[in-house]
Order: sequence, then C-alpha cells, then structure tokens
Amino acid sequence: MLDVCLLGTGGMMPLPYRKLTALMTRFNGSNLLIDCGEGTQVAVKDKGWSFHDIDVICFTHFHADHISGLPGFLLTMGNAERTEPLLVIGPKGLERVVNALRTIAPELPFPIRFHELSHREEVIRIHGYKVHAFRVQHNVTCYGYTLEIERKGKFDVSRATEADIPQKYWSRLQNGETIDDGERVLTPDMVLGPARRGIKVTYCTDTRPTQLIAECARGADLFICEGMYAEKEKEAKARQYKHMTFYEAAKLAAAAEVSELWLTHYSPSLVHAENYMKGVKKIFPQAFPGTDGKSVELDFR
Repeated sequence: MLDVCLLGTGGMMPLPYRKLTALMTRFNGSNLLIDCGEGTQVAVKDKGWSFHDIDVICFTHFHADHISGLPGFLLTMGNAERTEPLLVIGPKGLERVVNALRTIAPELPFPIRFHELSHREEVIRIHGYKVHAFRVQHNVTCYGYTLEIERKGKFDVSRATEADIPQKYWSRLQNGETIDDGERVLTPDMVLGPARRGIKVTYCTDTRPTQLIAECARGADLFICEGMYAEKEKEAKARQYKHMTFYEAAKLAAAAEVSELWLTHYSPSLVHAENYMKGVKKIFPQAFPGTDGKSVELDFR
C-alpha cells in the first residue's frame, strides 16, 4: 500500500489557507518528499507524519517556492534523530544549490547523497520505489516524477515442483534471490509468474503540456498535475510563463488514460478552484481540485 498526501497546493507564495506545493508518500516504512517550499514543515506536522523516515527528497527545479523550505526541514529531520543517509534528487546543479542553502544549516547528524539529473529521462530505484524522472518544459530546467511500486509475479508451486526445486529455497526465490545449490543456479523466474500490475503515481508541475508527460503518466493510478490558471483569459499568461491551465492538465490526463487527476500549484489569484471544475470534468470526468492535506491510500489491484 502506498500513502499519498498533497501537502500544499499553492504556487509562487504561501497563503494563510494554502501552503506551497509539495507531495509526500509513505511505503513500507520509507517516506519520500517531492519539493520543499516554505511551510512544508508545517504541512507535514499538520498531517501527523514523521520527519525521521524521509529517505528521499526529489526536486522538480530550483525556484524558491519549491526549495526554500529545505534548510529548516533538514534541521527538523536532524532533531528527529535521523542518522541514516538522505538521498536528494534534482536537476544539474543540485549539490551546489543545496550546499548554498545549508550555509544556515551546516551541521546535520546524517549524510546527504546527491543524484543530479542530466538526461531527458532517468530511473532510480531505492527503498522499494522506482523513481522515474523526466524533463518537462519550464523556463528553467525542470523535471516531473513518476513513482512506481513494482509487484512481482505470483509464486507458482507447480513450476517449482516440476523443476524439482527443494522447498527450503522457495521463499528465497520468491523474494528475488538467485541461489547456487552446488549443482545448478536457481533463479526467481523459474518459480514466478509474470509481473503483476503495481502502483503508479505521476507528479508534474511548472511546465507546459508535453507528449513526454502523457507517456510517463500512462495508466497512472493518480496523476497530480499543475493547474496554475483556471480563468480562460489567462491562457496566454500560462503560455508566456511556461505553466498550465486546468483544461490543459485535464487533456493530458485523458491522453494518458490515468485513473484520477488532482490539480495543484494554483496561482495566488485563484481563490475557489472548485468553481471551475465543471468545465474540467467535461474533458476528464475523474478530475478533482487538489486541497492542502488531500490524501489517498493506493493498494495493489
């Protein structure tokens, strides 16, 4: 099961009723955070989730509303007695930017490891997550992220028996281990069926709509996408500043055939996102306005 929480839904600046955009997930005792703008600590505290177990922080890009909350966040993680390494993922220049911010948070009880993205698409596997980073189209280098929890095939007792594999090895093979018993090499594919559908969440913000976004979100259980503007008269502004409208996000969701769309990263001038959903649902019926703290538990089908 994957827990997903949209910590905040605001773009550009935090508001009294809307924190800056960030996403947090929990899977098998490991937490992952995407973006960390001002106020993200408060959002995590409001949700009641743990700072200690955050193993990965992904950054879409280095605009202040997506990263300025990091120094305080790292200090809070340290105060939560974290000592395990933290992996930070983001565009090229990540280590320089984070270390500059750490001028005001120089001493931490845990090491930070950096993975700087330099290709159009990259995949990182860590703590049960398959993190697929893909480049989007903003006015600075920016990435979207697809998080997948992969699921192995079912254990096939008849195949294990026919292959004369001793039962003492079954659980080890089921867990993906390759075994040399002295006479032959036993591999998981000898006892497992085809891989089953896992869980997939795609998060994308600060971009124009692109074909790559639709490809990377294909079939996602949940697609969280920016809807900076909802007003029809602001379509030109969205194009100028490399953002998206509600309706463009809905078209992407329909093209990607996702199960559900949550809108996020609203302009500070957008007060009632829900008032615009009728037009959005005409394009993609399973579209919903994101709200601070909006959560879901996604399970394997």
